[in-house]
Amino acid sequence: MRLKFIRPMEPALVDTPPQGDEWIFEIKFDGYRTQVIKDEDGVRLLTKNGHDWTGRYIQLAGEAAAIDAANFVIDGETITIDQAGLLDFHALQSAVTSRPPSGDLYLVAFDLLHLNDHDLRDMPAEDRREILHELIPDGGRIQFSEALPGTGDAVFHLVDRAGLEGMIAKRRTSTYRSGPTMNWRKIKCYAEKEMDIIGVQREAGKPAMVLMADKGRYAGGAFVTFKADKRQRLWDRVQGKVGGPVPKGIKSDRAEWLKPGLVGRVKFLKGEEKLRHAKLLDFRERS
Repeated sequence: MRLKFIRPMEPALVDTPPQGDEWIFEIKFDGYRTQVIKDEDGVRLLTKNGHDWTGRYIQLAGEAAAIDAANFVIDGETITIDQAGLLDFHALQSAVTSRPPSGDLYLVAFDLLHLNDHDLRDMPAEDRREILHELIPDGGRIQFSEALPGTGDAVFHLVDRAGLEGMIAKRRTSTYRSGPTMNWRKIKCYAEKEMDIIGVQREAGKPAMVLMADKGRYAGGAFVTFKADKRQRLWDRVQGKVGGPVPKGIKSDRAEWLKPGLVGRVKFLKGEEKLRHAKLLDFRERS
């Protein structure tokens, strides 16, 4: 029997970890969501949208084929690790786009949807994970996503201190249902960074935003939440720089684009392609 792609279950983004002992906590890995299917046609590794990336993940496909089961569907995240043993998303992007694929790829397996002709999606998450743990051999490129002990707050504190992207909380009794759900929740950590302020967006009745670029690349907007005096100092600086170039590929008639020279320190959610939940903390002239 040829197994079909199953649309992934997607955790809801929330601000704080849930409390209570009915939750399993895991690291949120900064990689590519991957579904591994093994059936009578062999092994396929698919993206979160069902695209076949087996050729890019050839190292993982060999290990998946060796797992001792006739057929299965495993849900996980493909990651790569740098020389210091830290997750490296940019290295992952390079590894999967190069021809032939390069780099050290790993799959962190966190759920089991099908095993040996049985659909497991109606089982509680805790039980599915227990079976998955038994299925994954030790020491290979496919590794089990271990649960982190402790309360939600304590786990988040550890994840944040470790410099990781965030954590996932899963209700122990939850069944697997494709699409968004509050039975799985992701809680992301924040980062801070200096970027160039290349524009501002001020509309009546809406929060003011500064538009940022990181190393010459448009990064998105950050809210301005300063008190009146500091906000006015920012607008005074901005006024002297109006008339800068519009970034390539960006269309916004509502923005004022600025000449170079103004730098802002921004706090933002980790692991997003563009700034998200971002706030301007401070600003200065580039020295």
